[in-house]
Amino acid sequence: MLIRFVPLIFVLLWSTGFIGARYALPWIEPFNLLFIRMVITLAVFLLLILVLRARWPGPRQAGHQMVVGLLIHGVYLGGVFAAIKLALPAGVTALVVGLQPLLTALLAWVGMGQQLRRIQWLGLVAGLLGVSLVLSSGLMAQSFVVHPLALVAVLLSLLSISIGTLYQKKFGGQTDLLTGSFYQYLATALCMAVLAYSFETREVIWHPDLILALLWLVFGLSVSAILLLMLMIRLGEVSRVASYFYLVPPLTAIEAWWLFDEQLSGVALLGILITVTGVYLALKKPAVKSNSGVE
Repeated sequence: MLIRFVPLIFVLLWSTGFIGARYALPWIEPFNLLFIRMVITLAVFLLLILVLRARWPGPRQAGHQMVVGLLIHGVYLGGVFAAIKLALPAGVTALVVGLQPLLTALLAWVGMGQQLRRIQWLGLVAGLLGVSLVLSSGLMAQSFVVHPLALVAVLLSLLSISIGTLYQKKFGGQTDLLTGSFYQYLATALCMAVLAYSFETREVIWHPDLILALLWLVFGLSVSAILLLMLMIRLGEVSRVASYFYLVPPLTAIEAWWLFDEQLSGVALLGILITVTGVYLALKKPAVKSNSGVE
């Protein structure tokens, strides 16, 4: 019964990532924010590991987890935060990253031989259509210039989280969730330290918005949401897990409406409905025939 609620809790937590970035980034540079976030997260995970006496992986598995960390946390988060800092609208960023379920399904189909039924393909396409409606409805009246580096950053984010999800499914199944995540964040912290000290001034204004956003990004996202994601990847097919990400942009739009008074149009509401339908189709299990031949 508890496992059934894992995807719902994960989506609710994951959807707040863009909100946290919006609160934090006016007061700090993106790579420095992620570096501080990773250091705090490492301390939290180390405490959990010691208290719960989690089993440490061998060198080979630790290496796999560090690769996953660079892909799912380092490149993905670094790209998203850099794109937002470079003035790419959060809606555009979420729309590009929202292509992840389709890209993951395609990569799983091509590289892992994972079969997708027609109704699942229909669900994935419907989910993409719904996400596009939600985000484009709030962007049609806006004019903005896309910075080339912002576009590169968000495309790298899309590719990295898709590959990282598949990599974790293939190589990370035997690793303890706590110690595996520790190595993921260790690799990410090292990566962000290099980027922050190479390209940023590392100036920080410790505004209350930044402090609260940082605490939420650590405990709500880096600890709770990521552990749920690793559990989902371990228990389910990669394409089915990835389809949950389609629910993130609509939820983010609702949260932005609630927190920042961004209005939802009728088209956006229609997009949310289509997105939820698409996720249902992508996750729908095939009917099992009984002995009498009745499905």
